[in-house]
Amino acid sequence: MNARILRATIAALRWRLGLREFDLWTFLPNVADYVGTLGERRAIYYCVDEWSMFSYLDEGETRRAETALLAKVDACFAINHALADQKRTVCAATHVSPHGVDHAQFARALDPALPLPADVASLPRPIIGFYGTIQDWVDLDLIAAVATRRPAWTFVLLGQIMVDVERLRALPNVHLLGRKPHAELPAYCKAFDVGLIPYVISERMTYVNPIKLREYLSAGVPVVSTAVPEVVRHAELCTIASTPAEVEAAIARALADPPGARQARSDAMKHETWTARVANLARIVDALPTKKPGGP
Repeated sequence: MNARILRATIAALRWRLGLREFDLWTFLPNVADYVGTLGERRAIYYCVDEWSMFSYLDEGETRRAETALLAKVDACFAINHALADQKRTVCAATHVSPHGVDHAQFARALDPALPLPADVASLPRPIIGFYGTIQDWVDLDLIAAVATRRPAWTFVLLGQIMVDVERLRALPNVHLLGRKPHAELPAYCKAFDVGLIPYVISERMTYVNPIKLREYLSAGVPVVSTAVPEVVRHAELCTIASTPAEVEAAIARALADPPGARQARSDAMKHETWTARVANLARIVDALPTKKPGGP
């Protein structure tokens, strides 16, 4: 029933928009039954995570559904190298397509005229910052340990809180400021003397590609990260550290940023934009054979 409704909806939209041909893109792993039934020329799976590792999904069922999808699509794009290697065992036409960045938006952090947000403007410097969902993959123990070792440093965490953070709230130099609109993040980045990517290193980290890495760098912020594999690939632009002592030392080095380093980091991201990513996707997809007619 759902498939019939979806086919009818797509047919109506195509008629309204005057589309004779279209490509089907899916970001979900469980839609294999729709591929080849909607009149699409080609089907593409854009894989943004290892879905089978999400606790709210059945691992076996998710793997089976995704394998069926990979066997049907004409191409797959994965956001990191390990994810692409895994999907390529089923879909040979699998390509790595890392996240891009809105470089112009985040480079605003380098503008002297951009005001700092009111809730950080008067905080003591230096400010060690992080933004993102505060979930179980964020190493709160690591942050607490470094904050305890360096009481003169200010730690600012932005984002929706999904886990117990009482050990952080108990520290006077840690400020949990909640979720902020994406458009405001460049101003917060301007306030950050160092940006953290403090993720717990687990199997799941093998398959992620933190968007905030390119956002921090576009804003010119020095980055200290745990050993997330896709971040390690950019080790020339950031510092990798694991233990509280290593992270403390890495932050201390980052605080001695030489003149011009922020602009250089931002410039390194100029070709990592979403526009560049989409152009590359389009080039690859346009070269794919059209195996299915566009339909009526």
